[in-house]
Amino acid sequence: MYSSWCLNSLLSLQLSLLSSSQSVPAPSWDIIDSRPLPPWYDQAKFGIFIHWGVFSVPSFGSEWFWYYWQKEKLKPYVEFMEKNYPPGFTYADFAPMFSASFFNATEWAELLSASGAKYVVLTSKHHEGFTLWGSKYSWNWNAVDLGPHCDLVGELAHAVRNRTKLRFGLYHSLFEWFNPDFLEDAANVFTTNKFPTTKSLPELYEIVNKYQPEILWSDGDGGAPDTYWNSTGFLDWLYNHSPVGKTVVTNDRWGYDTICKHGGYYTCTDRYNPGHLLAHKWENCMSIDRKSWGYRRDAKLSDYLSIEELVKTLVETISCGGNLLMNIGPTHDGRILPIFEERLRQMGQWLKVNGEAIYSTKTWRVQNDTITPGVWYTAGVEKGVVYAIFLTWPKLGMLVLGAPHVTAGETKVTLIGYPERLQWEKFGEQGLLVLLPRVNINQLPCQWAWSLKLSEAT
Repeated sequence: MYSSWCLNSLLSLQLSLLSSSQSVPAPSWDIIDSRPLPPWYDQAKFGIFIHWGVFSVPSFGSEWFWYYWQKEKLKPYVEFMEKNYPPGFTYADFAPMFSASFFNATEWAELLSASGAKYVVLTSKHHEGFTLWGSKYSWNWNAVDLGPHCDLVGELAHAVRNRTKLRFGLYHSLFEWFNPDFLEDAANVFTTNKFPTTKSLPELYEIVNKYQPEILWSDGDGGAPDTYWNSTGFLDWLYNHSPVGKTVVTNDRWGYDTICKHGGYYTCTDRYNPGHLLAHKWENCMSIDRKSWGYRRDAKLSDYLSIEELVKTLVETISCGGNLLMNIGPTHDGRILPIFEERLRQMGQWLKVNGEAIYSTKTWRVQNDTITPGVWYTAGVEKGVVYAIFLTWPKLGMLVLGAPHVTAGETKVTLIGYPERLQWEKFGEQGLLVLLPRVNINQLPCQWAWSLKLSEAT
């Protein structure tokens, strides 16, 4: 852990480098992209996203509440404010209400661990600019000066690292909707760079040095190119000189021209799920709430994805080489609602049984079955091991797999979590027909999707 003196010295050095960045050429994307992705990330497969901020106070419509209300003046948002708040009420007036009064970092950490996730990513700052730590670059617009009056990032980081084996990560928005310096730079078509050099980049150095996140999830380029944000210059420091240089992973949102092209792993779009194998490591960031990332008081039960839909998304994503980052939105007072808790624990229950078909697996030569829909494949750590994950239990108790090449007398088929070896027979030239256990569904190892382990298959 760095002393405060060391942190201040490092920060001063970094800021001086920023001020002279125009005279020092930034590294090319070819150099930045040549850095190998730390292996832990691909092995982890599953993480939890947490969208939490001042937007959790109005908790209406979306975490983009401020923008939709003040900038776009969308009718539902304007009417919501007119109906529920007095004239002259501003978005800043919500900040003291962001109390986090029920926030318990230890309880959060233990719930996140129970989900079966291997990493967590917290929104340290969303597009509203409010930081969940006491940033010296966000005076009087942070969780220490206002609202909870505590370092929410620090408390969760400490709990996650001391109570679980999860890796801790931070989301950070590059731009801020209504920051005057950013708006001035934008008006100058980003030929000036006051905002990144005095606000956004200093914040990034601050959270990396102070909290040492192993995932840095960048977002919100505001329509500005990566050169405006000095993205390659910052990433060069992050990878080669920061305290997390050896283990940190980053995404692809470092300017409007970088998404799905540059960075440690690709996100491409929100809720990205291509359904086929990609050449580059990618992540499916999605939310349990179909319509929002932040908590919504106006959400209906049908707005939340079912556990069956979530497991299906996880299986498809992993089979196609991605990681799944599944989002929850806590309340303004720091509660994780029962609907989110239930989904997290259900995912954990499923992964406790089927984790060997997910964690540390590789993509196989095909991703889904050629004969039976709803069957997705992963390749095991052991040579010759293939997992076939099927989402629907066949009514007749027989499952046909058209993709695997099997050998009579050598291939062994088991249902993960079920003690007995399964019988199978050749189906066509290369496939097989598996006889599944004839038991009550309550006697099955899990309730929502099932994994066959094929040993000595190709």
